[in-house]
Amino acid sequence: QVQLVESGGGLVQAGGSLRLSCAASGVIFSTYTMDWYRQAPGKQRELVASITPRSSTNYADSVKGRFTISRDNAKNTVFLQMNSLKPEDTAVYYCNFAGFLGDNHWGQGTQVTVSS
Repeated sequence: QVQLVESGGGLVQAGGSLRLSCAASGVIFSTYTMDWYRQAPGKQRELVASITPRSSTNYADSVKGRFTISRDNAKNTVFLQMNSLKPEDTAVYYCNFAGFLGDNHWGQGTQVTVSS
């Protein structure tokens, strides 16, 4: 059974940093592009960052230069390093990957709150 478990969220002041982790199980992790999404209250879920199996990365314009996505295939884990955090980064952050059969997998989410 596929499972994604996020951790590392919390409360931080504006300008601070957090590092999110997402541990995957039940999947051949190294073969999938992994994504981080976020959803703020009253807003649609949005894609924040992606990393391919070969570690090519892509970012939303709103986080470019501040966030870094990385992966450790040996540990089946994807990370999101978030620096220079802003109050508008406040959201629940979700780990995701889309399987080869169109199946979509989500973690339970981790809350990030940035105070001004």
